[in-house]
Amino acid sequence: MIASLEEKNEHLVGIIKGMTGCVIGFSGGVDSTLLFAVAKEVLGDRAIAVTITSEIHPDQELQEAREAAGRIGGRHRLLSVKALEIPGLAENSENRCYVCKKVIANELWSIAREEGVSFVIDGGNLDDRDDYRPGRQAALEAGIRSPLDEAGFTKDDIRQLSKKMGLATWDKPSYACLISRFPYSVYLTPEKLRRVALAEDFLREMGLRTVRVRFHEDVARIELGEAEYERVANELRRGVVEKVKEAGFAYVALDLQGYRTGAMNEVLDKTD
Repeated sequence: MIASLEEKNEHLVGIIKGMTGCVIGFSGGVDSTLLFAVAKEVLGDRAIAVTITSEIHPDQELQEAREAAGRIGGRHRLLSVKALEIPGLAENSENRCYVCKKVIANELWSIAREEGVSFVIDGGNLDDRDDYRPGRQAALEAGIRSPLDEAGFTKDDIRQLSKKMGLATWDKPSYACLISRFPYSVYLTPEKLRRVALAEDFLREMGLRTVRVRFHEDVARIELGEAEYERVANELRRGVVEKVKEAGFAYVALDLQGYRTGAMNEVLDKTD
């Protein structure tokens, strides 16, 4: 029998009640915001949200995480990580998320020990199982739990419950770190990351919400949400070209497939 949203919520609350305290990997996105809101309600100040700051995370994401945590009113800490100094990460292999998550998991556990809590949790959900996510494996190996997944939440469930709870993030587009904009094996540098971040900032300033600028050396391949494609192709085309070129790209391409999660994984061998 498929559980109702109310039953899933009760299950989630029960899971968190079983924790004396927890550190939450908190990006300020729809998943981790719901998780933090519920954990704060159940555990109070024993729920500590931790946001990673690094060169692979846009400044806008940090600001939005601060705002989301402020609205919830719970404890919020920042953890600075020099991502490109993590051994092997700049080489950008197919295992890049595993390499990064391993280091971040260790840092989150250090904070948990400092805070005297016994659990580290994240916003993983059932839908995350459908994509290639080596970072998820690293989290499992590190003993990080995903209560939303355990309680049977899909992304749609999370949005529905977030809306019901009055969370401003209920319809927030999905985010991912800037490395996800790069094809595997493209060596990562601060300048390349800056170009992608600047181009995306420009496009969001133009009012676009669901947008990815995928890096292909001189070419920026733009993925957009379904509702935004026509607008860019027609009324905003010249402005988009101008701004993306201003960010350092020579050519600007609009992906006819539009935005989809894990687009850079489409080249991977699905039988592997």
